[in-house]
Amino acid sequence: MQHHPRFLPTPGSWPIERIEARIIDIPTVRPHKLAFGAISRQSPVIVQLWLADGACGFGEAATIGGPSWNEESPESILHAIQNHLAPALLGQPGGHFGAALARMDLACRGNAFAKSAVEMALIDAVARTLGLPAWQLLGGRRHNSLPLAWTLASGDAARDIEEAQLRLQQRRHRIFKLKIGARAPAQDVAHVAQIARALDGQATLTVDVNQAWDGATARRWLPPLIAAGVTLIEQPVAKWNVEALAMLTATLGDRAAFMADETVCTPQDAMRLARAQAAQVFSLKVAKHGGLLRTLQVAAVAEAADIGWYGGTMLETSIGSAAAAHVFSTLGPQHHGCELFGPQLLVDDVVGARMEIRDFELQLPDGPGYGVEADIAQLTRFDRARAGLNATHVDLGRRAAMA
Repeated sequence: MQHHPRFLPTPGSWPIERIEARIIDIPTVRPHKLAFGAISRQSPVIVQLWLADGACGFGEAATIGGPSWNEESPESILHAIQNHLAPALLGQPGGHFGAALARMDLACRGNAFAKSAVEMALIDAVARTLGLPAWQLLGGRRHNSLPLAWTLASGDAARDIEEAQLRLQQRRHRIFKLKIGARAPAQDVAHVAQIARALDGQATLTVDVNQAWDGATARRWLPPLIAAGVTLIEQPVAKWNVEALAMLTATLGDRAAFMADETVCTPQDAMRLARAQAAQVFSLKVAKHGGLLRTLQVAAVAEAADIGWYGGTMLETSIGSAAAAHVFSTLGPQHHGCELFGPQLLVDDVVGARMEIRDFELQLPDGPGYGVEADIAQLTRFDRARAGLNATHVDLGRRAAMA
């Protein structure tokens, strides 16, 4: 694109010229068991977005278990991007993030994960054009690092204990989350208690029930979990059951903190929970909120309501994990760490170098954009379309040009 020198656009106004999206399939190092099933492969959608000045940004949307976790799947995310979101943004000014979100909302209702991946790539591209780390575009960094949790989800207590002890020795993690809800409550409590005894005095324990229990079951079985040493309890009841969550918080919240995850997606959800005093912590996940900017909106409600935050994960590669780290780094001090361990759970990654973990904390990557460099060869290696599976790798800019 040619520009007369007197009318050269400012970096933030460079138009969006091209968008590509692809599904990649990466095996996990071990099965990751949750209340609703187990995964042995992650299939995130990776977005590349080019501005007219040639700057390229990357975004990612990953789901845990695809549509078994929420309404979006890798295939639906890709479809929304290629058929609705990208066409709505081509030719638009890159630096107008709010306007870009509004255009995506007009083009496609819902689809928070898909919008998140596109917005993530856009912010990365603009930050790279400006030569700035993304946190400078998101309000400014308040944390250089965050305590990093690890999820013990093999389903086998002995293996989980061995895994936790190794992570402690490596000085990588001393916050451990246990995924429960797939077995009978008594079995889950026994499983957690066994691990708690082995790690007593060495680590902090969280349990994630992933909505598996009803209110009565939660009232019966959460007290023994708390007695075993659990200090943070994530989404014990269904996402719609705000009343039960509020009751649990009111009756047990002085012994352990209650964290909302699936219940809090939008700023409006956050307001409802705050009014009901139904949670003491919000699990923030960039994809479920619909992007980095909307994550900031949910976090603002939490801060105003004196609710803590926790940096959640959808088991992203280092692309999505680094983007989340940048937005989490701008938030206030009332936090419970983060769990951006997704890259460690994958057999390989799609960046040249992962974020550093040192002294139990994830170090915020610096440098332009999200501070990690995508490895195109690795993206190609794991590209589902190149593996001959059911997907497409689309170049929407070229497709639009040929139309």
